[in-house]
Formats: sequence, C-alpha cells, structure tokens
Amino acid sequence: MGRLFGTDGVRGLANDDLTPELALSVALAAARVLAEEDSSHPPLAIVGRDPRASGEMLEAAVVAGLTSAGANVVRVGVLPTPAVAYLVGEANADLGVMLSASHNPMPDNGIKLFAAGGQKLPDEIEERIEAAIADGHGLVGRPTAAGVGRVHDLLDGAEHYVKHLIESTPNRLDGIKVVVDCANGAASEVGPAAYQEAGAEVIAINAEPDGLNINDNCGSTHVDAVREAVLHEGADLGIAHDGDADRCLAVTASGDLVDGDQIMAILALAMRDAGTLTENTLVATVMSNLGLRLAMKQANIRMIEARVGDRYVLEELQAGRLALGGEQSGHIVMPAYATTGDGILTGLHLMAQLAATGKSLADLAAVISKLPQTLINVPVADREAGASAPTVQAAVALAEAELGETGRVLLRPSGTEPLVRVMVEAATEEQARTVAERIAAEVRGASPTR
Repeated sequence: MGRLFGTDGVRGLANDDLTPELALSVALAAARVLAEEDSSHPPLAIVGRDPRASGEMLEAAVVAGLTSAGANVVRVGVLPTPAVAYLVGEANADLGVMLSASHNPMPDNGIKLFAAGGQKLPDEIEERIEAAIADGHGLVGRPTAAGVGRVHDLLDGAEHYVKHLIESTPNRLDGIKVVVDCANGAASEVGPAAYQEAGAEVIAINAEPDGLNINDNCGSTHVDAVREAVLHEGADLGIAHDGDADRCLAVTASGDLVDGDQIMAILALAMRDAGTLTENTLVATVMSNLGLRLAMKQANIRMIEARVGDRYVLEELQAGRLALGGEQSGHIVMPAYATTGDGILTGLHLMAQLAATGKSLADLAAVISKLPQTLINVPVADREAGASAPTVQAAVALAEAELGETGRVLLRPSGTEPLVRVMVEAATEEQARTVAERIAAEVRGASPTR
C-alpha cells in the first residue's frame, strides 16, 4: 500500500480510489489508534461533510467504521471544514472527520482527520493509522453488545459556529455590500448567514448545492462569476469560497482579484496596528509574491517562509505561537480563532477592516505592488535530476544575478507529479516570461521525457 495521507488527508476519485471500504478502514483504524492513546473512555468523534453526492455514502462508511471500533459519533451534517474543527474543540472530542475534496471537482472526495482540540493529526499518528490499515489491525476483537459506539445528530452546529465567528469579528460590517460566491459548497448557508449577522448586505450566488454542482465553474477557482455579480450589483466587494470554505479570495468593486497574499498583507497591517500581530511576524509560503515580502519589510513586519501547504504554515505558526499565516491560494489561518484555514472568518476580518477604515478594498490592497509572475510546469523523466543538474543550477544563478533584488527564481520539483515547477518574478511580464522559459529549457535538456 502506498502512502494514503497527503498534506490534506486522504483524497481521490470517490468510489474508485476512495471507496467506502477504504473509508471504513481509515475510520476504524483511526478510532483504534486514538483509543490506544487514551483508553480511559470510548473515543468521541465529530463527523461532517461538504454537500457532494459521494459524501453521503462515505459518511455512512466512516460512521460504521468508528462505531464498530467502539467510538461514539456526533454527525453535524453539511458544514465547512473549519466548522468541524471548531466543534471538535468545543465538544472536547477525541477526533474529527471531514469528508471533502475542498476545491477539487465533484467526482473527487477526501477524508480529513482532526485530533483533539481541532488540530491536524501529527505525522506520527497518521503513520500509525496507515500501518494499522496495512496490517489489518482492528479487523478482529471489536466490541459487541453495549461496547458498540452510538450515533447522535447535532442539529445546531451551524449556529454554534456562526456565533463563534461573530464573536471573533473586531467590528460591525454595517454599510458594506458584498457578493458571496459559495461554490455550491459547505458555505452555502453559514457563509451568508455569518456575513448578514455581522451587518453586511449580502448577495449570495452559487448557494444552491444539489450534490453535483460543487465547484462547478464557481467559487475561488473560478472567480469570473463573483466578478460579474459584483459589477452587476454595484457591490463594494466580492468574496469567493471553495467547496469546504477553508479558502477566501476577494474581488474589488471594479472586479480586480485580491488574492491570499494581498489579504494577508491587509490583515497583518490591521493586526500590527491593533497590537495583536504576535512578534510582528507573518507566516507565508515560498510561493508568495515578492511584492508581499517587500511590503512587509516596508511595514517592519518580519515574514517567515514555510513550505507550500497550509499544513506547513500551521507548523510554523504553532512553533512560534504566532498570530497570522497563509497562502496565496486564500488559505488564511488565525490561530486565536481557528485551528485551520477558515474562509468565512477571513472574509469577516477583511470586511471589518473596510468598515473600520472607510477605505475600499482596492485602496487597502494597494499596500502590495505585486511583481509579474510566470510559472512553467516542465514535464521531466526525473524530477530531482531535472532540478539539480549543474546546467540548470547555472541558469538559475545567472537569472538571480540578472534580477537582483527586483525579482526572484523558485525552482521546485513537484511532490506528486513528474514535473519541475519553474517560477520567476521580475519587474515586467516580458522579463519574467523570458527568464522562466530560459530556465525551463535547461530543465528539459537535463531530464528529457521520452
């Protein structure tokens, strides 16, 4: 068996790579491993899902796996990933399970696991769960009679979550008109509800999930829909979530995209001024635009670079007990209020800054002068050879000398595909493209595909 867990749980094509049998095995093994950690009581698990059709099937399998291991289960229904993480902490549960493939197309699904407190599972626990599945651990010796776990439904989980979000918002949003693209996903009810309760005038689009239309030409990976609605409605801004609402991107009143880098800059400055930006430090990833680094340097805010993936942003935040981090894709983490990326929380805090300052989103986002960025994915026979060849490294060194402090080169072998990613930032689009193509040519020459 290959490694099941990626950077964000187990993910695959539902009923093909990700079968009910696998979901049952993962749940059963997780419950048994956690019971070994603390045998003083039967484990309690919170189980939620996004609205994609396969979630119903996989939820049934996960609940069966958990209860057959003796765990008690509370089903919370369709809720965002960060809501499930929050409820794990609130209920003092031992485990959380979220069934979602986030921004992936509807046919995919995934299993995300949370430890006590709503934290992501440590690598060591994931490895033990995988080992338990591989060696059949848990297939024998299961409890019977009164030892079998019980199942309950929590009907007001959304209300608890929205109340928490509102309490975290620094000020009211009265006077702000916002279009919210819910991606026909898990935010379809709680997103508009939270924004309205905070005082905003809300126009919700793509908020009618039918199990099949999640992320379908909408949400944070297809921002044209929210852009068109903002322009049509004359709104102050637009917010776009993904299928499980752990991401937030925005568009200005004139339809310009505001990505995660720009949102982080806005929030970092607001938190610095409020005295809540711990150690005056922001955690971003190596893929964040150089413009963010330059803006933070100008604002006397230190920036830590993490590996790509919100998991690694979280690790840096936890290690330094820091207050803000995120990714260009719109995963923003504020540990004072959430244990994972929370798109609705991000949207609330972003709009709170508009309301508090009276400035437009375009004005606030102007703190960053984003450098043109070119990304070329180069197919290779050998990722490591393609990235580390002397000719490639010489091309990178030449490019870095040419760009100086006005640009940047990032060469990164893909973690999942036979690709080397060449990213170049420069003063102009033409320069970024020219330099990236020159390095990409060297990568192709170093490790040609057949």
